[in-house]
Amino acid sequence: MDVVTIGESMALFTPNTEGKMRYANTFSRKFAGAETNIAIGLQRLGYQTGWISRIGEDELGEALLSFVRGEGVDVSQVTRDASLPTGVYFKELRHEQDVRVYYYRAGSAASQLSQKDIDEKYIANARYLHVTGITPALSETCYETIMYAISLANKHNVPVVFDPNIRVKLWSSKEKAREVIKTIAKRADIVLPGVSEAQYIFGDYTISEYANFFLENGPSKVVLKEGSKGAHYFTKNESGFVPSFSVDRVVDPVGAGDGFAAGFLSGLLEGLSMEDAVTRGNAVGAMVTMVNGDVEGLPSMEEIHYFIQRDKEDVRR
Repeated sequence: MDVVTIGESMALFTPNTEGKMRYANTFSRKFAGAETNIAIGLQRLGYQTGWISRIGEDELGEALLSFVRGEGVDVSQVTRDASLPTGVYFKELRHEQDVRVYYYRAGSAASQLSQKDIDEKYIANARYLHVTGITPALSETCYETIMYAISLANKHNVPVVFDPNIRVKLWSSKEKAREVIKTIAKRADIVLPGVSEAQYIFGDYTISEYANFFLENGPSKVVLKEGSKGAHYFTKNESGFVPSFSVDRVVDPVGAGDGFAAGFLSGLLEGLSMEDAVTRGNAVGAMVTMVNGDVEGLPSMEEIHYFIQRDKEDVRR
C-alpha cells in the first residue's frame, strides 16, 4: 500500500441553485472528506491507497462505502456501526466568492474511532501514513486513535504526513487546537500547513520562521501553502517558492488543499524533487477549484501533464 489515511468522510448535499440555501428545493448528493479526497486523488494518479474509518450501518454509509470502493481505494479497514449514523454536511454556493460549509457530524460513527479500529500490520505495510488535524478534533477517542496510529508508523519507520486542516468550530478552544496540532506535528515527518494555519498556531511571524518552528521540532519537510499565490517548501538543506497556476474561474475552492496534498504526495512517491512535487501539488489544487465538488476535479496523471504544459505555453506567449 502506498498511502494509508485515517478519518471521517460524509455524505455531501449541495443545492442545485446558487444563493442562500434556505431557498433551495433540490440538492445533489455526493461524498467527501479530506482523507478520502486524498486517497481518491492518489488512486487516480496510479497509486494504491487505503482508508481507515467507521460508517453508520445505514443507507448513506453503504452508498459512501460503495463510492470510495468504486474509486479503487481499499476499504477493508472500514467498520460499520449499527448504533451511530454516517455524518452529513451541506455546501452552500452563495456565489463564486462565497462558499459556505455546514457540518452535521456530532455523534457520527466516525467520531467514535478507537485504537481497536487500527491494524498494526496495515500501517506497517504502508509507504506513508497520512493524517489530518480534523480527526483528533472529533473526540478524545479519535485523538487517541490518531496518536496510536502515528506511534505504529514511527515504530515501523513509515513516514507520517500531517495536514493540520484546522476546523476552528470543531475544537473546544484555540489553546487545545494549538496543543494538539503541535503535538502531532512533532511526531510527523512531513507537515503541510497553510500560512494562515501556521499563524493560528504560532502567532505573527515570517514564513521562514514558521518553517523553522516546525523543522526544529521533528519534521524533515515542511510546505507552507499560500492559497492562490503558491507554496513555500523547506527542508533542513533547501527552501524555495513555487507560484500557483492561474485559473480563469474558481467554481468551488473546497477541496483544493486536499488536491494539493494528493499531487504533492504523488511526487514524493515518484521520487521527484521538492520543487517538482510542490509544482504538481499546486497543479492538482488549481484543477480541483475548476469543478464543483471535492473529488470531481481530481485529475489523472495525463491531465496534470497537459495542464502544466498548457500553463507553460501560456506564459511564453
